[in-house]
Amino acid sequence: MAKKFKTKITEMLGIEYPILSGGMQWLSRAELVAAVANAGGLGFMTAESFDTPEDLRQEIKKIRTLTDKPFGVNLSMVPEFGEPERTLQFCDVVCEEGVRVVETAGRSPKPLMPKLKEGGVKVIHKLTSVRHALSAQRLGVDAVTLIGYGSGGHIGNDDVASFILIPKAAATLDIPVIAGGGICNGRGFLGALAMGAEAVLMGTAFMMTRECPVHENIKTRLVETEETGTTLLLKTLENPIRCIKNKLAAECLAIEEKGASFEEVITAVAGGKGQVAYNSGDADAAPIACGQVAGLVNEIKSVKEVIDEIVGEAEQLLTRLNRLTAA
Repeated sequence: MAKKFKTKITEMLGIEYPILSGGMQWLSRAELVAAVANAGGLGFMTAESFDTPEDLRQEIKKIRTLTDKPFGVNLSMVPEFGEPERTLQFCDVVCEEGVRVVETAGRSPKPLMPKLKEGGVKVIHKLTSVRHALSAQRLGVDAVTLIGYGSGGHIGNDDVASFILIPKAAATLDIPVIAGGGICNGRGFLGALAMGAEAVLMGTAFMMTRECPVHENIKTRLVETEETGTTLLLKTLENPIRCIKNKLAAECLAIEEKGASFEEVITAVAGGKGQVAYNSGDADAAPIACGQVAGLVNEIKSVKEVIDEIVGEAEQLLTRLNRLTAA
């Protein structure tokens, strides 16, 4: 029988394995999140994938027809300035529908905390530095996810590798730490736990699964991507995003190098290009978020296969390590 790897996060969330699937816009829908839940982990459905709060409500109802296991909702405030009215409306739906946990990101979760706490919702805030994690802890979040330099998507400006970030966070914070970025197998999973993490958060690895609702051409491109096949866009805007090297990325880097304005750079990468590419399969038409961990994944598998293999490999590694310490 497989080990459960009981941690503070599995106890907090009532899940079998400390393996979480991060909220990926347009992709973390009911089918993918339910597959993660049914395999023993926990996935976050992304609120920003939906046009209205009522659309999110319907997706929550849908996922409950696919699993009876816990799941969460990602609440990202990146597109909003000032009072996050749209996100607060999504927050109302989360509380009304009895969702047990949310993943917050993009900005401080302070505006959301009163509603979430009143609704009995656990809050896991995703960020990229220990100093910001300390601020989140003071706000009363239940756990934090620390995203290392090799992660896909928004990686922050500190450029600190997970091998440094996670042990420092675990030694500094009083709340559970989740390791995000660079994890797709038992080696990374067990390494994160050894560094003090109570769970791992994976994005790219779950994007490359059969249940992920992205075009097969995109999955194939991700499988072909080596660990050196990603690049950072929007560094000139101090908001770096790690994506695969493709035609759109090259065009964006070229205009950034010329000193393009904020509007010019954003126009090059925004406007729903990602959703169009995910649906059409044109892997060069949009910035496709991808972590360096893509270089470790060489085939498309089911979500259950991914999680089972992570846990199985971690068990084998523990046996090996125990032999090393035997008298």
